[in-house]
Amino acid sequence: MVRTITIAALGLTALLSSCGIGLRVGPDYERPIEDIDIHDSFVQEADTSSFLPIAAWWEVFGDTTLNRLVDEAIDNNLDIRKAGAVVMELRARNVQSRADRFPSINLNGNYDKKSLPESYSTPGMMAGSETESYNLSVAASHEVDLWGKMSRAHEAARADLESSIENRNIIIQSITAETVTLYLQMEALERRIHIARDLVTSYRKSVRTIEGRYRRGLTSILDLKQAQRALAGGESALPQLRQELGSVQHLLSVILGRYPESSPPRLQPEDYFGRLDPVPPGLPSDLLENRPDIRAAESRLQALNARYGVATANLFPRITLTHSFGYTSPELENLFRPDNVLWNLVAGITQPIFHSGKLLAERKAARARYDQGVADYAKTVLCAFAEVENALLTRREQLGRREHIIDLLEKARITQEIAEHRYARGLISYLTVLDACKVRYQAEDSLVLVDLAILTNRVALHRALGGNWTEPEKKKEVDK
Repeated sequence: MVRTITIAALGLTALLSSCGIGLRVGPDYERPIEDIDIHDSFVQEADTSSFLPIAAWWEVFGDTTLNRLVDEAIDNNLDIRKAGAVVMELRARNVQSRADRFPSINLNGNYDKKSLPESYSTPGMMAGSETESYNLSVAASHEVDLWGKMSRAHEAARADLESSIENRNIIIQSITAETVTLYLQMEALERRIHIARDLVTSYRKSVRTIEGRYRRGLTSILDLKQAQRALAGGESALPQLRQELGSVQHLLSVILGRYPESSPPRLQPEDYFGRLDPVPPGLPSDLLENRPDIRAAESRLQALNARYGVATANLFPRITLTHSFGYTSPELENLFRPDNVLWNLVAGITQPIFHSGKLLAERKAARARYDQGVADYAKTVLCAFAEVENALLTRREQLGRREHIIDLLEKARITQEIAEHRYARGLISYLTVLDACKVRYQAEDSLVLVDLAILTNRVALHRALGGNWTEPEKKKEVDK
């Protein structure tokens, strides 16, 4: 009996399948084509070369300490942990939406015992008698996905999951870029503190020299006061730089998931800028497909498209199958006898007829949300192009500015030497020496700042491209 009923239920399902089950109403997703002029390569770096993306872009800085900090940030950052928990939540929802496509089966058991009062009797039952009944059944219900409603819902849930994964990648990318940027800022502040200390040391030396000359009557009190004033000004700059360094170190500690701590400035090498490889020309625009925000925007668009299919399927009939099979008996020991079998099979259909335009309005609203998603996706792509073009333009201009500052620094050093020699011979006032010294150290500080701008702009370029690049011939080495 059980086998016969099961085959009958499957036969009805197969009959409904042959009538159209598997049909999914609503459009299948296709990447939207907007009327936007997209170049094959970026305008600021035109060339015909092609490059392949790689993930660990921060390794181009050649700093093992930085590599270790980035790994620590990815492992311990709290925002990344939260984003990972969101992914786990949507992964569970994806499983839940997939489970809705399958029948639900429940086991039901019931024991019933009745006793009639002495003053009450019914035909077939004596007053004061007791009756017992035992029931055990398995019930199954299933909505036939005739129009692909649940399939589209699962498609939307899967797209939501993919979007959450990409959102997590966005956070990882942002945390990585912020870690590298703060590390570069920390190194720049350490260099600026070293320059400021050298300036203070130079001013102290000048004060001692002028004090000796003043005692011998070789210079005026004005020169001495000017030297002391310059020393006080140089010393006053150090606390501000140390405070900025501590603040950056605190921010970096929080990103790494540590308690905020600060440490004294380290001595930085002078050849730090030469370690950075140049940006190759001809970066192709399809590198932007590595950006997680673009992939997340497209996943959201896929989810909106699938939900438009769900809203379309709600306009069509719903077919449900309900099947129950079990046993009933007044005696527990005879419960599973064949003559105590009971079963029930019900097929129902529900067709929306009048809902005051509610379902049609929901379908239009779903379509409008999809159109909004198309606009968001197009804007995300355009903003990505703008970020890359800005980063490439900034790099070119900052490199040009660096050359001018280097030229200024060389001339400032020569000017300072000449001024010091002429002052020693009594040919100029000490104010000229102070001005030359100030210009020289300002140029050194400006060089550190423009180097920081170039390095952090490199971070912005990698972030805008969604990673790094390598030439095609290097791919073979990676594959090996």
